[in-house]
Amino acid sequence: MISYSRRPLSLTLALLVLAPATLAAAPAVTPQIGPNFQYGSAAFDEVAQTSYKTVGLSGTFNDWITSAYQKTGVTLGDASAGNLTADLDARAAAIQAATGAARVKLERDTAAWAHRFVKKSIPKFSLERGFELANVVKTGERQCLAQSFIISGLLQRAGMQAGAVMVWSNPQGQQSNLGHVVSVVRLSSSDVGGGNDLLVDASDPTPFMHHQGLLVHTGGKYAFVKPTYEADDTISGYTVAGSGSRLSVKDTGPLTLSYLHSQFDYYRGERAIGGFMGTGVGKATPAGLKQSALYLTRAVGEDPQNALASFVLGHVLARQGQTEQAMAQYRKANALYLAQGHVPAGVEAAITALSKAAGGKS
Repeated sequence: MISYSRRPLSLTLALLVLAPATLAAAPAVTPQIGPNFQYGSAAFDEVAQTSYKTVGLSGTFNDWITSAYQKTGVTLGDASAGNLTADLDARAAAIQAATGAARVKLERDTAAWAHRFVKKSIPKFSLERGFELANVVKTGERQCLAQSFIISGLLQRAGMQAGAVMVWSNPQGQQSNLGHVVSVVRLSSSDVGGGNDLLVDASDPTPFMHHQGLLVHTGGKYAFVKPTYEADDTISGYTVAGSGSRLSVKDTGPLTLSYLHSQFDYYRGERAIGGFMGTGVGKATPAGLKQSALYLTRAVGEDPQNALASFVLGHVLARQGQTEQAMAQYRKANALYLAQGHVPAGVEAAITALSKAAGGKS
């Protein structure tokens, strides 16, 4: 399943600049608060093509989403041309031409449209398979990473600043080890650096959520933060977990493209048949654990700051009997969590349990 090789970064960057027009050729790039992977770009297509190769699906994601847009009837605006690319580009022009409150309203309306479109066009949710864009097409299933990537790519094409962030505390304050992904939109403002942030979550019936803990990118690294929400659902600032220091909205950004690639491979490792989660056969198998280890190792290589990938790779190595290597991954993950401002429950316990199992030698 993973015999193909990832395209070298230098080639990817060259394609972003030199690639010929495709069926969804991207217009002038909207400046972004994070990586640009707008729908129709080489960066968006690479993620989709990687997924298709992994699953062994023919065709293109562009073909599917173009057809889905026409079939769902969830069109973008009253003057819809019925063509996804044309409607996104028309919305981008409208947003660019608008000012003040009218521009912000257009952005919010567009974000709400993307939420509706994704939920209507991909009706089923699956933790096991839905992270693959290919399975969005093959089985009509989605998961938080796939839906957030699609929403953010569509909104970027519509002329908005958007990306994805991880969630570690939900609206009720229940914490997880980075167990969810949502889209984030930077709304327009007359202020330098832009306006407030807005979370878009297709896992909920309503589009704009108040998750209480996020992982964002700031100052060249990732940080666990707690958002400050306003009455209009927007985020006006962040508090860094652990230190309590404040971050303005303009000092933060979404996950990098390397983290997104890493997270797709993380889920491939987590959900491998017979792997870490034991999916497909009811329990883990040696072959499944080997598959999990391969994907998780690749995830760590794609973004060494992905603490979750390092931590779960430690779990897999421990189950394979590779105690020293597992302990090294646990300690690496713990150091990353500490540097990013929050250590999830279970990390210290995993280190202690493995050390005891090894007779206190690790």
